[in-house]
Formats: sequence, structure tokens, C-alpha cells
Amino acid sequence: MAQLSDRLNRLAPSATLAMSQKSSEMKAQGIDVINMSVGEPDFNTPDHIKEAAKKAVDNNFSRYSPVPGYPELRKAIVAKLKNENGLDYSMNEILVSNGAKQSVCNTIMALVNDGDEVIIPAPYWVSYPQMAKLAGGIPVIIEAGFEQNFKITPAQLEAAITPKTKMLILCSPSNPTGSVYSAEELQALAEVILKHDDLFVLADEIYEHINYTGKHASIASVPGMKERSIIVNGVSKAYAMTGWRIGYIAAPEWIVKGCNKLQGQYTSGPCSVSQKAAEEAYVASQLCVEEMRQAFERRRDLIVELAKDIPGLEVNKPEGAFYLFPKCSSFYGKSDGERTIKDSNDFAMYLLEAGHVATVGGDAFGDPECFRMSYATSDENIREAMRRIKETLAKLK
Repeated sequence: MAQLSDRLNRLAPSATLAMSQKSSEMKAQGIDVINMSVGEPDFNTPDHIKEAAKKAVDNNFSRYSPVPGYPELRKAIVAKLKNENGLDYSMNEILVSNGAKQSVCNTIMALVNDGDEVIIPAPYWVSYPQMAKLAGGIPVIIEAGFEQNFKITPAQLEAAITPKTKMLILCSPSNPTGSVYSAEELQALAEVILKHDDLFVLADEIYEHINYTGKHASIASVPGMKERSIIVNGVSKAYAMTGWRIGYIAAPEWIVKGCNKLQGQYTSGPCSVSQKAAEEAYVASQLCVEEMRQAFERRRDLIVELAKDIPGLEVNKPEGAFYLFPKCSSFYGKSDGERTIKDSNDFAMYLLEAGHVATVGGDAFGDPECFRMSYATSDENIREAMRRIKETLAKLK
């Protein structure tokens, strides 16, 4: 009997993509589903960025690009890191990949050996533990629940570190919770990390610009941490460019060289036209980023207000990204007479099938008490989705 590899059998499928697919199938049957399951801005890519892509096509940017990305794009990223983050990187410390997702996976594959431990705060983005497993690593989960605003403490980090710990994955602003680590909180975590040799931080900062605290803080800016940090970022969320697939790492040159070697065997350089579009995103006016951020902040305020009005949900106020991660465990064990809600997956499925709103159960993110909603959708959709959710949950007794 033919079998898939053990490597593949260790992986779980993506729950977010599964929910999105299920909602698409229902839509295809003519059911009016509001999809709040996928983390994707609903804005179109700004026109000046699209124009740069068209120009790149006309100028025949249609050949293989260098594996780490075009020098002009890497220069633009270096300038962005300097101007926005106060961080000094050289072009040799930047590697552009096919989306930040590849950047994360490259880094884990380049640094983690069989048996190495990778600390992952929960709730986490669904792919982190799976990527650690793919590299032969062991995910070590630190639980940071609703009560601590989904952020780990230095004491929790210290307690999780062993001689086998190789990496901490830190996502701020966070998917799925929208929590943001302040400069002071990052400083306190860095003090723990710096006590341990050969411990690295993968800092996933893809939601950097969707931030409602006023200022993004990067752990790489803490003295001593730049040598220990791999910043992952990209154009997907800030510039509404999810489908263009451009992400990057900024890291010590030896790590970048390792990821470059891996990428050279895997995918080679990312899409040439997308790179020219991303270059324009970084060098042109950033007004579009701020306009989108303001829209997300308004939606955040709207969904928080409406969610707090639903009996049985516990809601915190996210400081970034475009997700709400309410606690829904008070509904477990309740029934509408036909079905009983056992867990967060049941809860999300009930909202989809009975309320026609697609969300994702918290189990997939390492927090079985909560569920995730993306509010990267119109105000009208948010209002209607929350009305449906309130009505649907009222049937559970």
C-alpha cells in the first residue's frame, strides 16, 4: 500500500483554509455566507503599486530574478527598516521570498535541527507548530490566555527554556488575537533570551502597520537582540497585496545565506513583477497604509462594541491586526434542541451552518476556549454578521 511520507503525516491541514473552503462551498449552493474566516484585507492593491507592476511587465521584467530578490527591492527594504524601525541592515542581511509564510518556513528549516525545541506562545498562527514539526523540531507551547491579554510573561518564557531550546516565535501584532507587545514588554522578554546562548527569536511583524497603539516596537531594536533576531515582514497586509506573494527576512548575514541556499533549491527568486510592485510600495507615499489602518481601527471599534453586546461572549480590545478572538466557552454544553456545542470547532461550525457566518474555532490556534473572527470586511458585513451571531447564539440553552 503506497503511503505519504512520515514528514507529511506529521502535519495537520490548515483550519483557516478549511473553513474558508467550506464557506465557499455553501456560497456556491446559493447560501448567503459572510466569510470572517480568512485574514485578508478587503481593500484592492493601491493604484500606484498596480501601475508599477504594469510598467514592469512592459519593461520586460519577465526573467528569473536573483534568489534573494532584486537589489533595488532589498535596498528599499533596508531604507524602510532604517526609517521606520531605526534598524541598520545591509542588503546582504535581507532575503525576499514568496510571501512571509515562506520567510517563516525558510528560517525554521535553516535553524532548527531534529529534536530542537521551538517555543510558541498560544494562541498562535496555525502554521507555526506545523512548520516546526516539518523541520523535525518539537513545538513547546506556552499558554497565554484571555486573562493575560494573550501575551506571555518573562517568567513563563524562562520556565519553558531548556538546553534544547533553539527558537522563540513571537508574532506582534498577533494573529489570531490582535495583541501587541509594547517596547517595555519586549525588553523584558529580551532580557530572558539574552541569558541563553544560541536562542533566537523569529519576530513575525507582518501586521506591523495595522497597529492601534501609536507605535510598533521590534524586539530587534533591544540592545544585543539584532544578532539574535530574524524579522519577518512583507507587503501582504499593510499594502493589501496578499496575492502578490512578497515577504522578506532581515537577519544576521549567516542566517540569510542559509535561507538563500535553501530557497535556491526550493523556489529560487520570487515573482519578478511582484517585486517591482513591492519596491514601489516601499519607496512611494505611505498615505495608503495609514488610510487602511484607520479603516481597520474604525472596524475594530465597531466589532468590539457589537461583540460586547452578545450575552455569553467575553471580549478584549485588540491593539493591532484585524482579528477579534472572543472567549466562547460559556456556550460549551449548551444546545439548540438539535445539536449540542462540545468545543470551539463545534461552535464555529454552528455559526456557519445555523448563522451563515464563517469563523475559525480556537482549537486550531492553540486556545480551545475562543474563536477567531476577521474584521477585514465592510462595516455593513460586520454589522450583519454580528446580528446573525447574536440571533444564532440566543437559540442555545
